[in-house]
Amino acid sequence: MNTLLDLSDRLYLDVADFAHSTPHWFQWIAEMWTELGLLLFGVLFLAGWWRTREGSSRAMALALLAPIATGFGYVASEALKSLIDEERPCRAVAEAPVSLVACPPHGDWSFPSNHSAIAGAAAIALALSWRGIVWLTVPMALLMAFSRVFVGVHYPHDVTVGLLVGALVAFVVMRAAERPVRALVETARSSRSSAVVWCAGRGPSAHAPAHSERRSRTRHGAY
Repeated sequence: MNTLLDLSDRLYLDVADFAHSTPHWFQWIAEMWTELGLLLFGVLFLAGWWRTREGSSRAMALALLAPIATGFGYVASEALKSLIDEERPCRAVAEAPVSLVACPPHGDWSFPSNHSAIAGAAAIALALSWRGIVWLTVPMALLMAFSRVFVGVHYPHDVTVGLLVGALVAFVVMRAAERPVRALVETARSSRSSAVVWCAGRGPSAHAPAHSERRSRTRHGAY
């Protein structure tokens, strides 16, 4: 275990030295990404919900579950953080260069990385709810995790465990809650409240009559 922690220390120093050797504009991008990247995941959650309003109840259920599963990933990470009092590397590692962002105060522990847990959970949750987007979300999560080491506030093992914990918890929540949430979506879509129906979407059946009517007009016009 000590060997792995020593390796993590060395990797942290290597990344920190590399960070300080990069141009200021690159450091600025990394500093922005380490926070704003989470907002981009939020935008993807909204896009996923919007695109499934005319989709199946299962698709809508998974889209609604994605941010919830991500929240559970964060809670699991925060629970671990409260049990393991690991000081931030920007304060604990000897001879480490100054972190690019302000070092969090004592008591804001380092292990695991909440940012990485959220990113890992969001990447998997979105991948399960939006076919094909895994090629975007996984690189985003990996870049988010790396950026936390790059700016100097986490060890490599912090972000690695954060990614894994978030991804695992999100996967379990998405699989376990799919059926009950799908039943809720089906109930919402048959609600008398227009606001509820708008939020849940009408599903593919809402456009079936119009589609059939267009086909009928095409057939009649052919004669």
